[in-house]
Amino acid sequence: MSDQIIGLHHWFDSPPGRYLLAWEQARFDEAVADIFGYHSLQLGMPLLDGLRANRMPHQWLGLGQEAVHGSIAFVENGAGDDALQRRPVNLLAEPVALPFAAASLDLLVLPHTLELSIDPHAALREVERVLVPEGRVVISGLNPTSLWGLRQWRARMVQRVSGGKGTLYLPDVGEFIGYRRLRDWLRLLSFEVESARFGCYRPAVRSTQWLERFGFMDPWGERWWPILGAAYFLVAVKRVHGMRLLEPAWRSGRQRSAATVPVANRVAPAQISRAATGTDKNR
Repeated sequence: MSDQIIGLHHWFDSPPGRYLLAWEQARFDEAVADIFGYHSLQLGMPLLDGLRANRMPHQWLGLGQEAVHGSIAFVENGAGDDALQRRPVNLLAEPVALPFAAASLDLLVLPHTLELSIDPHAALREVERVLVPEGRVVISGLNPTSLWGLRQWRARMVQRVSGGKGTLYLPDVGEFIGYRRLRDWLRLLSFEVESARFGCYRPAVRSTQWLERFGFMDPWGERWWPILGAAYFLVAVKRVHGMRLLEPAWRSGRQRSAATVPVANRVAPAQISRAATGTDKNR
């Protein structure tokens, strides 16, 4: 697992990796800017600052095996020849066992965290545990049903046939988690997908020059084949279903029908007197 983590971080330093990283950074900035609360946490991927646009007072970066095995936690702030600024790592923890109390975090950011987790199911259960009701989790991942995923699958087939020869286009991190599959997992944990988006529609090429040449495919892909992007990005909300409060009838707007009061039959006084004396003609 440590080799897979380091391999993924090195891949993000390649031309397609930087192209994907720039797209994801823009999506994270848009998504977390208007999420409010007090406590937020990013798990994994120090090359991407998923909380830089968020205004919560308490923000943490948590790393697992990538920190233990010597990965450098930094993110590039600015552009051009600006120096790289190191980001502090606040805690060492695996996504399957977070050192936080239940319902204590308002926002969790998971950039490719589930793909590198030893147990993505357990990681999502842990996310559900530590999030407050109506808290949000922001997830990004590689899409297996894309041009990049197709090239990765073809390279794996070549390796099986040729006995391990051939080069993978994407890092070897095992099986990627598709969007529909992840959405089903979230629904089982009472999460509601608030928004989802796909991106990076350029072909699986390795050079910056060819990536720039196919730049026209990004707007085309968003319009004509939106679910075939190389990466997906989603925001999910933790829903907690509680008891339904009963409201008064005047507040709910429902008019209750008045209770029916039985009314006695009207009897003339003469009939009453005849019935009492036994002089009724019909008897």
